[in-house]
Formats: sequence, C-alpha cells, structure tokens
Amino acid sequence: MSSLRKGIEKVEVGLKWDPSPLGSPPHDLDLVAAPYTSDDPHGAPAYLVHFDSRSPDGTIHLDRDSRTGQGFGFDEVMTLELDRLAPQYVRVVVGVALQQGEQQQGRATVFGDVASTAVRIRQDYTELSHHDLSAVESSSAATVAEFTRDADGEWSFHELIRGFDGDLTTFGAAMGSL
Repeated sequence: MSSLRKGIEKVEVGLKWDPSPLGSPPHDLDLVAAPYTSDDPHGAPAYLVHFDSRSPDGTIHLDRDSRTGQGFGFDEVMTLELDRLAPQYVRVVVGVALQQGEQQQGRATVFGDVASTAVRIRQDYTELSHHDLSAVESSSAATVAEFTRDADGEWSFHELIRGFDGDLTTFGAAMGSL
C-alpha cells in the first residue's frame, strides 16, 4: 500500500537584505547548503553549494546571487530538489554567511550590522519558515534550516536557527554539528 504522504520534494530558500549606506562598503551575504550522507550525517559535508557553485548532480543550485543587496524582493535564491538527491544523502543543512573581511568600526561585520535581513523557505507557494536573523544578530554566519530523509525516503523540514562566528570555510565544515 502506498502512502498518501509526499514529504518535502523541492524547496526554495530566499535571502534578502538592504544595501549598505551610501559611502559604506557593500554587505555580501551568501546562502550555503551542505548535504550529508548516511555514513556521517552530523560530520563533514559531502560538498558545499554557495556562490559560483552547484551540486555535482544539479539538485542544489543558486538561482540568484547578490553581492550588495540591491534589487527587488529576495536578493539570493537557492533551489533544493530534495526528491532528486541520491539515496545516500540523508540530511541537508542550509545556512547564511557574511563574506569575511568586511569590517565595521574595526571589527568583523555581523548580521546586526546589516539592515532588513530576511530568510524565507517555501515549498511551492507554502511558506515553511520566515525570519529576520535577529536571533543571531551578533553572529557572522548561521544555520537556518535542516532537511532530513526518513527510512521511507521522505524529506521533512526543521527550522534550525543557530549562530556561528568564523569564515565561510570554517562555517561550512562545522554546519553539520551545529
């Protein structure tokens, strides 16, 4: 007998923020996705998808990338086709990271320095999550979502807001344990 439950199949993660004030260096925020295999679901990711990259099989890709926050609506958009991921992938963690090297008043930039941040996660027209990163305003990176595959192969969504301080490489390596 087949199940009527379909689970999560394809999601869109959107990220937006306002541009920096005139004369200030631009803020560059990036969406990051990290898939994990059944061999190590909370360890090192199999690979990372972020600016200028996509998953080897094309199931996770960045549709829109912004380096300034200028534009209408969501500045960065990432699509995750979870239903097409190979069976060995059982977990995908999605995060947001500020490009390192940005300095604000002699310290690294954190989310609290960036105006009007918002992250939206949706499947088709159903909004699964929407938040403004204020809970992690003193961090330079944060996880925002976790998708897990159950024994029947169906994906589920869990909001996962956890702050992190460090560069994109360090954050990417630690996303699975956050």
